[in-house]
Amino acid sequence: MHVALYVRVSTSRQAENDLSIPDQLRQLHEWAKANGHLVVQEYIEPGASATDDKRPVFQRMINDAMVKPPAFEAIIIHSLSRFFRDGIEFGVYERKLGKAGVKVISITQQTSDDSAGEMMRRIITMFDEHQSKEISKHVSRCMKENARQGFFNGSSPPFGYQAIVTDIAGSRGRHKKKLVINESEAGIVRMAYDLYLNGYQGREMGGKEIAKHFTEKGLLMRGKPWNIHKSHTLLSDTLYMGEYFTNIRDSKTNTNRPPEEWIKATIPAIVDAATFERVRAKRESRAPSRRAPRLVSCPTLLTGLLKCGICGHAMTLVTGKGGRYKYYKCTSRQSQGNHACISKNLPMEHLDDLVLHSMADKIFAPERLQMMVAELRKRIKSSKDGQQERINEINRQIKLVEKKQHNLLNAIEMGAIELDDTTQRRAQQHKAAREALFIELAGVRRDHTLPAVEHIKASQVDVLGKVLREKLLAKNSPLAKSYLNILVDEIVVEDRNATVKGSYAALAETMQQIKMGNLKQVPSFIPDWCARSDSNAPPLGS
Repeated sequence: MHVALYVRVSTSRQAENDLSIPDQLRQLHEWAKANGHLVVQEYIEPGASATDDKRPVFQRMINDAMVKPPAFEAIIIHSLSRFFRDGIEFGVYERKLGKAGVKVISITQQTSDDSAGEMMRRIITMFDEHQSKEISKHVSRCMKENARQGFFNGSSPPFGYQAIVTDIAGSRGRHKKKLVINESEAGIVRMAYDLYLNGYQGREMGGKEIAKHFTEKGLLMRGKPWNIHKSHTLLSDTLYMGEYFTNIRDSKTNTNRPPEEWIKATIPAIVDAATFERVRAKRESRAPSRRAPRLVSCPTLLTGLLKCGICGHAMTLVTGKGGRYKYYKCTSRQSQGNHACISKNLPMEHLDDLVLHSMADKIFAPERLQMMVAELRKRIKSSKDGQQERINEINRQIKLVEKKQHNLLNAIEMGAIELDDTTQRRAQQHKAAREALFIELAGVRRDHTLPAVEHIKASQVDVLGKVLREKLLAKNSPLAKSYLNILVDEIVVEDRNATVKGSYAALAETMQQIKMGNLKQVPSFIPDWCARSDSNAPPLGS
């Protein structure tokens, strides 16, 4: 009888490190020879569960068996669990093969072809299915506890990290692993956060632009180009601030488990929690549901800056009476109906004039500007020590990478190793790591030195206030919106109060540009000069 052999192990790791597949093949060949059968094909499945039929080699074998006439008359397996661990699926495929004239024979669990043999096969597969579920339950329990203790269960660590083997013994003679920071990749992660918050050369950067920037610079994601999905994952995954969650996805249903079933493990943080939250806040503010793409470039003065203080949505321009009247309206009310939010429509001209005069008289008053600059000086002074430590650490890492480059070149020149694809790839990795560190260093030094408020005199602050007030209050000034976008992050309107939020750093940078006679738009910063309501939130009707 012409037969085919089918062997299987559950995971690719078993296939690489185990002797199960060679042993199964040896026993199957010996049995076929002893029983006078001719082996015409071998089907080897290295790493696939038998709980379902999503196995490429298995499906190829079934398709070959369905050919008329079939190339073989029987499929020989070591045990029935190698074929299926699901009683119903086993019965379905056994009948399908039977109609094609192909038998399924186990060399260790042989049964007859009558009804009693069929019943015995059902009982065996039912026990196999039960055993598979019990094993899965215990493995899942062990993996959860391993994650709770801070150890790494996976095979490929997330970008920015590497898995190191600890001295703590695990199962089957292996040692447990932990995640530690991969400094060369971590530099790229920190750079992504810096680019998202501060932009690049005066230009705002989102996930797509960051992905293009990294790919063009040769800062690849483990040898592969970046894409928008990867960059968004980089900017949104809490593992980068030290909160690593496992047991999130249910592989059987392909859906996320409830959050209460997730396992949280603490790992070294690549970015601090404050930076991560700043990025999260900026991502949420730029979400399409919160802010339409056209708002940034819209010529209407406050579009893109106004936010409803009741529901949190942006406010946009609407018209009435054929365009004779213009209002700012909550986008939630506009898209969902007036029941979605109780905010009122705000006359555009009245609100524009009120915001500009309030900023000119309240925020850009000389005494308030002097107070804000003094506060910014205090903040910069208190942060310099931490920034200097980071600069020193990056310089240490740069020297380490340069030493590795030097050692690699020496080894090639001395003939200790050959210049092949592997060494070229390693050299490229060192080069990319060094470039990433220098870019990160440039970002840290920029934060370390900007804004240079220590060189701005009190008289220059007064000049700034005068210039800004003139620009803002000039009739039909095309620059008013540009100045607002530089200095203001958002204006929250609730009832008859408006609260303006902006940035100390953006204000100081604007001072520096005016001092140099070269004002240009700068990247946005996180709002941090929102004052008390008594200083910059006058009634809208006043």
